[in-house]
Amino acid sequence: MVRSTLVAVLPLAVAAVLASACSGKTDTAPSADSPEGGEPAGTSYTLTVGPLDVPAGTEKTQCVVMHLGNANAMHVNTIHNTLSQGSHHMIVYRSTETQEQLTPFDCVPFTDTLDPAKGTTLMVTQKKDDTLSLPDGVGFALDANQMVRIELHYINASAQPIQVTATSTFVAMDEASFRDAADFLFIGDPDIKIPAHSQFSLGPIFFQLPPEYAGVNFFAITGHEHQYGTNVTVSVAANATDPGASVYDVPNWLWSEPATVQATPPFQIPQNGGFRFTCDWDNTSDNQVSFGESANDEMCFFWAYYYPSQGAKVCMHTTQYMGGYDLCCPGPNLICAAIQGQIEGSDGGGLGLGGGGHGGGNQDGGGASDASGG
Repeated sequence: MVRSTLVAVLPLAVAAVLASACSGKTDTAPSADSPEGGEPAGTSYTLTVGPLDVPAGTEKTQCVVMHLGNANAMHVNTIHNTLSQGSHHMIVYRSTETQEQLTPFDCVPFTDTLDPAKGTTLMVTQKKDDTLSLPDGVGFALDANQMVRIELHYINASAQPIQVTATSTFVAMDEASFRDAADFLFIGDPDIKIPAHSQFSLGPIFFQLPPEYAGVNFFAITGHEHQYGTNVTVSVAANATDPGASVYDVPNWLWSEPATVQATPPFQIPQNGGFRFTCDWDNTSDNQVSFGESANDEMCFFWAYYYPSQGAKVCMHTTQYMGGYDLCCPGPNLICAAIQGQIEGSDGGGLGLGGGGHGGGNQDGGGASDASGG
């Protein structure tokens, strides 16, 4: 779940930058070259977060940074994540940090994606048991002794303390079969205001992809909403008036266990085309529900995995500013630079960028354990 980072900063950035001005080239994505050596195919490394002691009524987003434990550079084509009770979602990053931080600390979602010099997103998980299997010949490149950042959003809505645990397992592929590096896109719309005791739909929304994504191969999509969400659908469209071809439409879709739809074969976006998506909700509460970071707020997003890599981005469409605006960060514009500056300047604090809605400080009685080879 991406925090309200983009929405909190966008009005300030738009006021200062009346148009999205170019500011040079984006940072270079990690190399897709096949690592020398590699690990034997099927070798696995598992990272564990927790158990964390979570008091009643606590909601937080916290991170740890750990060595994966791989002696050699390698490519992985399978990542398997598990979440215990109380876990809302987990994001796994390939990180450039050099020091482990095994004690969970409050953190801002997608910080590493917004600054590719710090790392890139590998996988987002909201299901209790989630496996991402990449197509043949496609993998994520990991350096020797790779650092991994794990971001965990958890909530204890009960009257009793609970313990939260999460794991992430990386499985090496045959280096001789590696062909293309995989990457990640996160796309959504924050224009959400759902009246109390009502059903509501946002969309269909057309998001035109940046030109470098024309011709890449998308192989998996997952929709994302919170507790009032009833459906997310996604189509590929040539333009804003094209009804498109469906690529994500899951019968009996569940917000708490959103299906990842694997496309076999992968699909492509036409030149100047993009995604057309719709989100539906049923607000059974006594209050209006709007976009926000808490599990009690709502979101309308989906994430997609693709190859060959053109970089990982967080993208947003909104009609609240400048009569409509599309934005992908990181990117060569001053709005993305302003957002990144606000994140770095706030240290995860002001502008609603801090940890979850309740509770304070790092959790005692829990932490992260080092990787265990398989």
